[in-house]
Amino acid sequence: MKKYFLLLVISIVITGFISAQETGWKIAGDKIMTQWAEKVNPLNPLPEYPRPQMVRSEWKSLNGLWDYAITSSGESLPKSFQGKILVPFAVESALSGAGKPVGPDNILWYRTKLTVPSSFKKKNILLHFGAVDWLSDIYLNGVKVGSHQGGYDPFTFDITSFIKGSGTQLLELRVTDPVDKGPQPRGKQVLKPGGIWYTSVTGIWRTVWIEAVPKTYISSTKQVPDIDNQLLTIDVKVENQESGDLIHVSVWDGEKMISEKQAENGSGIILPISDPKLWSPDNPFLYDLKISVVRKGKTTDEAKSYFAMRKISLEPDANGVLRMMLNHKFVFQYGPLDQGWWPDGLYTAPTDEALLFDIQKTKDMGFNTIRKHVKVEPDRWYYHCDRVGIMVWQDMPSGDLGGGQWNTRPGMEGGSDKIRTEESEKIYRTEWNAIINYLFNHQCIVVWVPFNESWGQFKSAEITNWTMQKDPSRLVNCASGGNFHEVGHILDLHNYPGPVMAKPEVFGSKQALVLGEFGGLGLPLEGHTWLDKNNWGYKTFQDADTLFKTYYLYLTQIAPYIKRGLSGAIYTQTTDVEIECNGLMTYDRKVIKVPENKLKAASQKLYDAASKVVIKK
Repeated sequence: MKKYFLLLVISIVITGFISAQETGWKIAGDKIMTQWAEKVNPLNPLPEYPRPQMVRSEWKSLNGLWDYAITSSGESLPKSFQGKILVPFAVESALSGAGKPVGPDNILWYRTKLTVPSSFKKKNILLHFGAVDWLSDIYLNGVKVGSHQGGYDPFTFDITSFIKGSGTQLLELRVTDPVDKGPQPRGKQVLKPGGIWYTSVTGIWRTVWIEAVPKTYISSTKQVPDIDNQLLTIDVKVENQESGDLIHVSVWDGEKMISEKQAENGSGIILPISDPKLWSPDNPFLYDLKISVVRKGKTTDEAKSYFAMRKISLEPDANGVLRMMLNHKFVFQYGPLDQGWWPDGLYTAPTDEALLFDIQKTKDMGFNTIRKHVKVEPDRWYYHCDRVGIMVWQDMPSGDLGGGQWNTRPGMEGGSDKIRTEESEKIYRTEWNAIINYLFNHQCIVVWVPFNESWGQFKSAEITNWTMQKDPSRLVNCASGGNFHEVGHILDLHNYPGPVMAKPEVFGSKQALVLGEFGGLGLPLEGHTWLDKNNWGYKTFQDADTLFKTYYLYLTQIAPYIKRGLSGAIYTQTTDVEIECNGLMTYDRKVIKVPENKLKAASQKLYDAASKVVIKK
């Protein structure tokens, strides 16, 4: 048995090596790499099922080597292509094998051939794109299937009627991306990287896949837990539902079914969850869900999902200061600013193992929260947070910067929101709505952040109130460190490098008080930097011990703030990113600058302070 296993491992390694050699694919450029870059299989990159919140068995990944070309904006579909690109890595990334910029004046073209499995026969075929930045037109067998605008939300087309016969199908994409020349959400992408701004990401950057479904199928669900009444409310959207069809939902704790409900209408199905096991970072318990469409006693479609029973709310402490509460308990929310960038894949982690690594290391370092900074991750990132037990503050990616005036403290004079064009507003609203829909069922998310600082901040009260109405089950942080308005649940200051807090006696009865960014302690390590020189941090150190002493001092200063009214703090940042060396880990993830156990022990100081806070009865 051991001999067989050894031969199998050797076979897999050799096959992967031969595959890479035969395809001609190789990593582009000469930048630093993570340890997972060498594990990327060009014939089957990121093979994991991409949508853990709604799982079906009949699917096929289209990730792999596609043809690509970059042309000027006036050209039509190219007759010849420039080479192979490894999907789903953006064309600018090393793992794409291209490593080329596109820019706002050019078009990125993709082409691949796909074969629909025979098991998909007589079913509808859905084509899914995890994310394509930014404007994409999709063609199948030379016919336009549709278009999508937005770089962070997934989209789907039913391509059944576009498929010709049972042979090979030709899939083509046309992609344009204004980067920082347009008003669209783009996070920290720029054409000329430097400082806190990074390499642009153009085209496909999440998994592409096809899925077989019956004509009547479940297209989405919306799950809202209610721990106070021990209920789960679920809305099930079904395409092409016929008269007499029933929607059946069951809840499972392992192999034990604990609740089920059957209804004709998928809206507002309510299931009792008796004596619920509550989700928290200390106990991230997940229930399983099975959702099916039943016709004349037979299941015609079934999808599997999961959910958590948890509640995030505001409640006053004994001094009347509002606190961020998890399941009616004050849990100080402490975590790093996580930008989600990779030296080899840029927006895309090289493997699922790598994607999980950052989350698990964050937990090992003693954090219970992550602020996902001006980026939206693939579904599997939030799935890992759900199951590992990390609370998430989710930023809307910034765009259309400039034109406003930033007041860095509440009550300061002169702060003003940006006046956006009608087109810019529409783009923002459309994508923010799509992002919330996309991520709604991930209970790790406890806070929505519509704006970072004053970057593109506009109509703050209107956008914040809309977000609160869209999702009353979470807290809304209007603008983390931005122009301050008495709207939303949270007042959020930024300060570098040391910590500060707003006055609880002035602001604490209206909003929860948090420190949305602090720290930025830099330590460039030779051999692990994006550039050989000119790397920076908000405060740069020569060795890890001195850095940790300052970090520990800052946490010592935060501890009494918690007693006074601070509900959360975000340290900058998880990893170095390009020339920023503020990370607790290097950009290539090969060095953890301060041992996890030291960081975890330091974090405990904050949780101990929080345990002494008395909540109003």
